[in-house]
Amino acid sequence: MADVILKRCWKCQITLETSSYSRSETCSGCSYPVRVCKNCLYYDPRAYNACREPQSDRVVDKEKATFCEYFKPGQLQKVDKVTSVRQGARKAAEALFK
Repeated sequence: MADVILKRCWKCQITLETSSYSRSETCSGCSYPVRVCKNCLYYDPRAYNACREPQSDRVVDKEKATFCEYFKPGQLQKVDKVTSVRQGARKAAEALFK
C-alpha cells in the first residue's frame, strides 16, 4: 500500500490552496482554521494524544488553531496500488469499448 498526502479541509473536504497555514488563516469553504490538528499529517485518532509525532505537546481541542511546531499540512490516506491500477485499467477498457 502507498501513502497519499491530501491537503483538504478536515471539515468541508475542499482542497486547500493555501501555502502559509498560519494560525489565523481560515478555509475558503467553511471558514474554519486550517492550522488545526485534524488538518495535520501526524493526526491519528488511534495514536496517543491523537498524534503520531511523539515530541509534540498535548492539544486538547483538535479543531482549534494550534501553535504546534510539528504541524505539517495534509492527511494521510492509504491507497492500495493494485486496486488503483485495476480501476484505471477498467476505466480505460470501458472507454475503449463504448
